[in-house]
Amino acid sequence: MPSVTIADIDKRLRHLPPDKLIVVYDFVSYLLERDLTDLLLDADTDAGATMLASEAVLRRDWDRPEEDAAWAHL
Repeated sequence: MPSVTIADIDKRLRHLPPDKLIVVYDFVSYLLERDLTDLLLDADTDAGATMLASEAVLRRDWDRPEEDAAWAHL
């Protein structure tokens, strides 16, 4: 795969219509978030372990009819 620089990407982005820029922005955001999540999950840290351990507890609290009713207007 050939090398690509930020300048190369920038040059091409300048020719995209606004509706396509939104798609590019969403994709770049996804890539950054995915990498951050991968780092947290792969890291042998207390923060990563806490995040994984608390998921089930938070899910039990959030997945209740009372919570659905409280947030239904959003």
